[in-house]
Amino acid sequence: MTDPYGGRGLRVPESFPRPWLRSDQPVPRRLVRPVERFLSVEAGSGSVLLLAAVAALIWANVSAEGYEGFWGTEISLTAGSLELTESLRDWVNDLLMAIFFFLISLEVKREVLFGDLSDRRVAAAPIAAAIGGMILPALLFLLLNMGEGGSPSGWAIPIATDVAFALALLATIGRMAPGGLRSFLLTVAIVDDIGTIVVIALFFTDDLSLAWLAVAAGLSLAVWLMSRVGIRHLAAYVAAAAVLWVAVFESGVHATIAGVILGFLTPSRPFHRPDPTARVIAEDLDELERTDDAEVEEGTMISVARLAGEAASPLNRMEERLHPWSAYLILPLFALANAGIPLSASVLGAVFTEPLGLGILVGLLVGKPLGIFLASFAAVRLAGARLPEGIGFSALPALGLVAGIGFTVAIFISDLAFSGAELAEAKAAILVASALASLLAVLAFAARRAFGGRLRE
Repeated sequence: MTDPYGGRGLRVPESFPRPWLRSDQPVPRRLVRPVERFLSVEAGSGSVLLLAAVAALIWANVSAEGYEGFWGTEISLTAGSLELTESLRDWVNDLLMAIFFFLISLEVKREVLFGDLSDRRVAAAPIAAAIGGMILPALLFLLLNMGEGGSPSGWAIPIATDVAFALALLATIGRMAPGGLRSFLLTVAIVDDIGTIVVIALFFTDDLSLAWLAVAAGLSLAVWLMSRVGIRHLAAYVAAAAVLWVAVFESGVHATIAGVILGFLTPSRPFHRPDPTARVIAEDLDELERTDDAEVEEGTMISVARLAGEAASPLNRMEERLHPWSAYLILPLFALANAGIPLSASVLGAVFTEPLGLGILVGLLVGKPLGIFLASFAAVRLAGARLPEGIGFSALPALGLVAGIGFTVAIFISDLAFSGAELAEAKAAILVASALASLLAVLAFAARRAFGGRLRE
């Protein structure tokens, strides 16, 4: 996030008084700012997510009843004749994760319009890699689960990539990973997210209510019209978003799709173009220097601040505001609410012996790397796509292992697909597969660096 006291693009004189957190006092300088610097990199958010998952495992294995009792606590919201009653875990999964998927859809829209996905030739390889990395894991899972005792309804679990953990691992690996690998992985993860959103909407929908779907469609149209006519007050959109979430929830479509709809409806262009806005602000500030009226000065500064904010797109503003909340509150809360499973010899044994656990392990550890490599190779050799500068084919299996860290979204899908013993087995398999994928990815990058050389395109 931009720091108004010395942040990017800003020149704040040293003579300006600073808030306590930005001062040179011992506590901010030696404790607060080092923590902020750590949290500002991908390794920071991944570490917080990992700590939350470990805390959930410890809690569930020390007191399974206490863990389930807490997250199973029912909370009701009533508005007139409408009453919503869900467990605390379900409020996290349905409401807070809608905000997470809203942020994901913002990132997808930005990448499609302005990022790597806007250049078809550059985007072709990671898009193909992502598709291969979704199809092959699903096929391998089904292959292992179509027989007696299998659980084919979990086929979508190994298609997912946890972008927070994956990018955190790349940041930790550092120089062992080629420079262009981050953008390639991010594009793969974004396309994965698109696929996951489609899968949730199509395959994990309860009995549909056409009336509530019509309400959701009407509210979506209303949000679009609000942005077109220039309504800018955030409260109007928050109110519309809340009603849209209820409508989607009641329609039978998973409630997180409301966040996806709102993300794609968020304007990607600023209300005012930056160049003319900068000139207007400069003229106002020039006039401000010539006045001694304190009331005029404050009024002008408030207007300048508002005008400057509207020269940044709502998409970028919402993404910057929500990212810390998603990385350091929503995802850790999700991990804390869902990663806690009592681990026993029977549960861990089932991961390696039962079709469900084996399907997830093979899907994430074999299907992901192999699917990403084969699809990328085909896109480059047969369709004229190109890999990013500095990346050869030898880096793709290691990248595929990083993408095999399924964690957050894989657990999310397992909650939609299973309950009871099957859910516990699926979560255990996801945790084991994600841990093994992380370890194998580090070893693969280390071996690649030790032996040197890259396969050329």
